[in-house]
Amino acid sequence: MISRTLTSGAGACGLTKCTSEKSWLESMAFQLGATLSLPFLPALSLRLRPRRRSWPLMCNSRFPLVRATASPSPSPPNKDVIGGKHKHWCLPQKFSCDVLMNRLHTTIAAMLIFSQISLPIPIPIPIPSPIPVVAPAQAVLYSPNTKIPRTGEYALRKAIPANPNMKAIQETLEDISYLLRIPQRKPFNSMQSDVNKALKIATEGKDAILASMPEEVREKGSLLYASLIDGKGGLQDLIKNIKEQDPDKVSVSLASSLDTVAELELLQAPGLSFLLPQQYSNYPRLTGRATVEFTIERGDGSTFFPTAGGEPQSVAKIQVVIDGYSAPLTAGNVAKLVMDRAYDGVRLKCTSQAVLTDNEIEKYGNSLPLELMPSGQFEPLYKTTLSVQDGELPVLPLSVYGAVAMAHSLDSDEYSSNSQFFFYLYDKRNAGLGGLSFDEGQFSVFGYTTGGREVLSQIKTGDVIKSAKIVEGLDRLVLPQES
Repeated sequence: MISRTLTSGAGACGLTKCTSEKSWLESMAFQLGATLSLPFLPALSLRLRPRRRSWPLMCNSRFPLVRATASPSPSPPNKDVIGGKHKHWCLPQKFSCDVLMNRLHTTIAAMLIFSQISLPIPIPIPIPSPIPVVAPAQAVLYSPNTKIPRTGEYALRKAIPANPNMKAIQETLEDISYLLRIPQRKPFNSMQSDVNKALKIATEGKDAILASMPEEVREKGSLLYASLIDGKGGLQDLIKNIKEQDPDKVSVSLASSLDTVAELELLQAPGLSFLLPQQYSNYPRLTGRATVEFTIERGDGSTFFPTAGGEPQSVAKIQVVIDGYSAPLTAGNVAKLVMDRAYDGVRLKCTSQAVLTDNEIEKYGNSLPLELMPSGQFEPLYKTTLSVQDGELPVLPLSVYGAVAMAHSLDSDEYSSNSQFFFYLYDKRNAGLGGLSFDEGQFSVFGYTTGGREVLSQIKTGDVIKSAKIVEGLDRLVLPQES
């Protein structure tokens, strides 16, 4: 609320004693007129300039003026000198200056209050100095990096501990994946610049890339390197497709180049790059990657329908790559259970966001601690979750369709179940800030579905894991008696 006390001296009109009020009204009229885009208020402020001759002009629009003749008084109370003659401009008593000023103040105050309520635009209002001015609170909502992997293949590539040159090539090529998602006109010039950058790194860093591989696989690495540079689906082929500005061809060539990069990185990472805590030295561990194939059978005798065509089948196969680079204890425990055929015959149950194995009461394996490796770190954390709101993101994120993670222990959230795992059915519509799952950083993710993802949405409660077997990477499983 705005309030002003107007003072006026005795005499005919007292206009000569209202100069301070004129400047205040002029300021308020300009503020209000500029904010509300009302042209008459700035015009009114022009008439409020401290020129006594403008007051009658302003008042003439509403109030009749009584023009007086020149007064013989030696010092007239209120006069204007026009053309050398004294002329008095007087208002009727009921429309004295005090009344007029009070009405103007009341009108402007009312309009300010109305506009402050009805408009979202804040209007600066002069506040007396004794009243402290408190700025509105500013809430800051942290948004984590939204460029987290959205596919299992990307997440697995990113998790490989490889040579810095290969990581630089991979990150440069992964940027093209984001550029391809841009609708309408694609930034092909930026794509070509990224490929040229990757090609330069690969060419200049060839010796360092091959030297970081063990001697026994270096020859294979040389062949893969040559394929990355000049082979079909390599970097030169990718540049050619970008110049043709064909997004489909670019996507195919990019996927091929990234697959070759991943193969080279795996040759550079023969084992774990860190030591496990001493208390877990008697646990099975996976020192690299392994592929597990699950055969799923309908519990009600119905069939699965392949999305890519083909005949309906009573069984379906799902391939999962489990990662020991980021979760060696969790992946090692699952690999040991698969090898012991502990999952054969286990029933599945479904929720809106997951497909779980129904074996949480079974006592298989070891008591597993929660195992999460934060991005930017070189070893996992145990028995602790990650705070996504503080920017902590796992190397193996849960926010990927087909992510495979251990359920929590029934006794404590600091431990994972020793046998129950689930396939996570990520849905961006149910995600939170930055497209992250609300459970991100809370579960031990140990792998991703890379084959048969379309089967996950068809699984129903009561379906059965007919069999589970390791089809690749069994040599990376280290059992306690072998360590």
